[in-house]
Amino acid sequence: MVSVINTVDTSHEDMIHDAQMDYYGTRLATCSSDRSVKIFDVRNGGQILIADLRGHEGPVWQVAWAHPMYGNILASCSYDRKVIIWKEENGTWEKTHEHTGHDSSVNSVCWAPHDYGLILACGSSDGAISLLTYTGEGQWDVKKINNAHTIGCNAVSWAPAVVPGSLIDQPSGQKPNYIKKFASGGCDNLIKLWKEEEDGQWKEEQKLEAHSDWVRDVAWAPSIGLPTSTIASCSQDGRVFVWTCDDASSNTWSPKLLHKFNDVVWHVSWSITANILAVSGGDNKVTLWKESVDGQWVCISDVNKGQGSVSASVTEGQQNEQ
Repeated sequence: MVSVINTVDTSHEDMIHDAQMDYYGTRLATCSSDRSVKIFDVRNGGQILIADLRGHEGPVWQVAWAHPMYGNILASCSYDRKVIIWKEENGTWEKTHEHTGHDSSVNSVCWAPHDYGLILACGSSDGAISLLTYTGEGQWDVKKINNAHTIGCNAVSWAPAVVPGSLIDQPSGQKPNYIKKFASGGCDNLIKLWKEEEDGQWKEEQKLEAHSDWVRDVAWAPSIGLPTSTIASCSQDGRVFVWTCDDASSNTWSPKLLHKFNDVVWHVSWSITANILAVSGGDNKVTLWKESVDGQWVCISDVNKGQGSVSASVTEGQQNEQ
């Protein structure tokens, strides 16, 4: 059974587009069409507003926490074409960097695994993906992948910094050969996989085709080093796919339809152990899915909007976002 353990009244004045827990699960960041980003202390079931961050001039679509080894850092992206990086210094949250390199709405931000340093991927409606790398002394280096997705990029998600299969065959004491990779989803109905070349340039490694409408979100699953890599994707077409690659050398990905919903699916998100997938859609509901022993994905919960009730079926409603 799944139960709702806490509800936070954010006092946002418009629709909430994203909510993210920090690394320790003690703080919640939210963002809204009211142009604000809010941070709450949610320890012990409480909800204390820590910060109300104003700096965006349009709806804020997404927030992302950096790893705490770099301090308390939060990134946000907005329809106003800006990415803002916020940092807590001596208990006060301040804007530490503003990226204005996109020509249209920035729809998604995602921090790379902390092993690579402080790197933020940003996907925009101008079709480009930018990568911001902190180089020290308040400076950020920018790399841009132009025309990553025609019409626009809606989502970015980094691959874990774990070599597939390393749990089984990594020689002890040998430093793994990390290759930076991330996935993106766009208005061209495609998921694309990107890989950093030895010269530091980013190259498209793979196109994954299965969706028949805009890809709204992609989520690369966490890994402990088993041979299989996994990515979840969701779309305007109402479908959620789980993609798996069993052989890193052949780089062949196979899609499996998790479910076809009656409405747009906005977000997919993996549990930290990568065995449960949370799916949120235009029907204003979050469902949790788990792979059964025979390889089928089954719904293990159904959390209704604004209620703690849980059932085993998936019911459909109609509600638009964004």
